[in-house]
Amino acid sequence: MAEVIQETEETTVSNTAAPVVTGTVPAQATSTVATARTTSGVPTAERIVYFITGILMVLLAFRFVLSLLGANRNNGFGNFIYSVSFPFVAPFFGLFGYNVSYGVSRFEIETVVAVVVYALVGYGITKIIRIAHKTA
Repeated sequence: MAEVIQETEETTVSNTAAPVVTGTVPAQATSTVATARTTSGVPTAERIVYFITGILMVLLAFRFVLSLLGANRNNGFGNFIYSVSFPFVAPFFGLFGYNVSYGVSRFEIETVVAVVVYALVGYGITKIIRIAHKTA
C-alpha cells in the first residue's frame, strides 16, 4: 500500500513539475480548434470556392499576359489558354469593342474586368456561405 501511495505522489509531482507557459495557446488546443472548424463544413466550402476562383484567376492572368505579349494563338499552349478562358471572358467583350487579332499585342481590358468581377463573385459567395452558417 505504501508503494502505491508513493507512486501516486511521484506522478503528482511530475505533473506539477511541467513548465507552464503563459500567454500562448498550446499546440494541442490549436489543432483541436482547427479540427472543430473543419468538421463544421464552412471552411471546406469556402476553401473550395476560393480554390475554384484562384484557378480561374490564374487562367485569366495567363490569357492577359499572352494577349499583352502578342502570343501566337495557333500554338498549343496559347490555343489551350485562349479556348478554356474564352467562355469566362466572352460576356465582357461587348463592353469595349472586342476585335479578334492574331499575333498582335493587345491590352485586353475585358480580361481585367473579368478578373475583377469573378474575384468579387467568389468573395461574395464565401460571405454568403459564412452568413448562412452563422444563422443555421
